[in-house]
Amino acid sequence: MITINNEPTAYTPIFLGTTQHSLRLSLEILIMVGMKLNDEIIETYNVTVSAIELGQLPNIGSEIAIDEITGSELSGFKAKLTTPDAQIQNTASTDLKKLVDLKNVGRYQLLKGKDNMTQDMNTLEFDENHLKFVRQILNASQDSLAKQLKITRQTVNRFETGEQKISDKFLDKLLVAYPDLAESIEVQFDWVSLTFPDLTSKQVIVDVLRLQENLFLERPTSQNFYTREMAFAGEKNIYIQDFAPVKNPETQAVDQKFGTTLYLTGKGTRLFEKALLEQNMNWRDFFEKARLYRGHLTRLDIAINDKWGLLNMNDLVKAVQEKRFWSKSKSYAVHGNVDDGWTVDFGKSPFVIRAYDKHKEQANKGYDTDVKTRVELELHQDKAEYVLDAWLNNDEKLVDITFDILYTYLWFTNGKIEEQQLKSDTVRDEIEATVEPMPAWSLLTALGKKMKFVREPKKQSVERIEKWVLQSVVPSLAVLKKTGHWHKIIEAINTVELSAEHEKLVMATTKNAITQASKQLNINFEKPTKKYNEDDEQGKGA
Repeated sequence: MITINNEPTAYTPIFLGTTQHSLRLSLEILIMVGMKLNDEIIETYNVTVSAIELGQLPNIGSEIAIDEITGSELSGFKAKLTTPDAQIQNTASTDLKKLVDLKNVGRYQLLKGKDNMTQDMNTLEFDENHLKFVRQILNASQDSLAKQLKITRQTVNRFETGEQKISDKFLDKLLVAYPDLAESIEVQFDWVSLTFPDLTSKQVIVDVLRLQENLFLERPTSQNFYTREMAFAGEKNIYIQDFAPVKNPETQAVDQKFGTTLYLTGKGTRLFEKALLEQNMNWRDFFEKARLYRGHLTRLDIAINDKWGLLNMNDLVKAVQEKRFWSKSKSYAVHGNVDDGWTVDFGKSPFVIRAYDKHKEQANKGYDTDVKTRVELELHQDKAEYVLDAWLNNDEKLVDITFDILYTYLWFTNGKIEEQQLKSDTVRDEIEATVEPMPAWSLLTALGKKMKFVREPKKQSVERIEKWVLQSVVPSLAVLKKTGHWHKIIEAINTVELSAEHEKLVMATTKNAITQASKQLNINFEKPTKKYNEDDEQGKGA
């Protein structure tokens, strides 16, 4: 039980660590506290506490003796704790000094769960077994591989026997020699949601997104406790929800409640990437800008696209059914079938790893894609923020972070994992040392760091309507034409009144420029779509 601004709650306060920028030798420190209810963290607070009252820092993930929290987001929150005994009080200053030294150590700790808070992320090196598997996939002999790389066959043999360590330089050379291999795996954002506590939807459109406001359709909504929705082209690909202004009937004053959430769906991220290109920005620029407006991630999906067909969903599902996998989460589920495509989920909100047959999923919708299998990291609330922090605040590529997380949280094997191995204190190390890995999954995690984080900007289009007309309407139109009713159809088309949604779709489709900044840029989107490497400083512009 804890009181928040004089209101009793059923929450249990959980210590989630110190806020790094607040670490200092002081009698007060800033810590993050999670409110736990029914085994879930419902919300978090950054609160100032007395170092004397706090005493020895608790373990991350454990309960903390906070009786009361008061304050607001604007003025800050303060917490009152149960006073520890004198012995614990004497350790507070020493612990704070230790924290200063540990300020930038232990990345991703909060993603890892309270049982493994002190471990660092795992990494997987490209080794001799991966090289053998790559050569097998490429259907190349040692001789042909050596010839392609301009090295001796003996060198290739030493790599494959483990006599000589495979360097980054060799791996780079391999990817240059086999460009299809280099482009076989891509990383991209597939969903982005941000909350802005101090803005309205129109401010988000104009100031944060910098899109043309007239391309958005305004309509009422009751979703997520909001009352207004602004949808780009009238469709829920890029949309913002907030509170419509309300007029006081007595004073006639207009009350505007602040707070809004921006949603970029899978298609919405591709559309917004066109806006980023027009503004000569990349995703890092956008997130840094969003934080200036106190934007907070509520969801971030990172997609790993396997265009090579390296992963086979039938193989992954079989491994799950036969318990030939290890996951940090005990929760998993299998959906779908062989014909329509499989989906496997590991974990539950706020962190899910999902693998599914992207090609079959799109085919079932009548679309085509060069992606065979997709693996997604779906992160919500603070989990998404932790990954964003690691990317923005450290000199790391998002691709490195993504595959570190994937390798740390999920592992598939060819051999059976025995029950006693799962009970080991070092279960992951035990499995890797004694059970043969699934070659495709192992290669994905080892090769992934050499792949690109890309933008793939696309225009708003009427492809969905066109597909429906071609598949469902054209046959009926052909009958009407042959029976002499065609003129009525033409007349109806010429006189029909479009809905507000359709008008916005027409406007967004016919306008090449969707942002305020595009008037100064000359971008030809009639050319084939180009992809941009996000980790490349040259990846901002066309």
